[in-house]
Amino acid sequence: MNLVKTTLATLAISSLSTLALAAESVTVAELHAKRTELAGQQISVTGKVIKVNNGVMRRNFVHVQDDSANATYDRVIFTSQDSTEVGDTVTATGTVKLDTDFGMGYFYPTLVEQASVKPAQ
Repeated sequence: MNLVKTTLATLAISSLSTLALAAESVTVAELHAKRTELAGQQISVTGKVIKVNNGVMRRNFVHVQDDSANATYDRVIFTSQDSTEVGDTVTATGTVKLDTDFGMGYFYPTLVEQASVKPAQ
C-alpha cells in the first residue's frame, strides 16, 4: 500500500512540475490582448510587484507590472498563497481566469489564480 501511495505522490509531483514548465511566458500587455485565448491556461509573467494585499478571502492578491504596461491595462493581478513585497521583481505563474466576480464591487476581467510567486532569476 505504501508503494502505491509513493508512486501516486511521485506522479502528482511530476505532473505539477510539467505544468509549471509548460506555462507560457507573456507580458502584461500580451495577457490582456490575448486574454480569451489564454483563458484556462498556465501563464508566467515577470515584473515588478507594485501592490500586495495579503490574507483577503484566504489568498494574497499580488499586482505585477512590467515594461509593456499601458494606460488601460497597466498590471496583472495574481492570487496566491505565496507572498512578496512591493518593489520585488518576481515571476508569477498561474491559471488565467476571466470575468471573476467576488461580489461587493470586486470584479476582475482578467485574473491569474492559484499562482506561485518566486523571485525572478
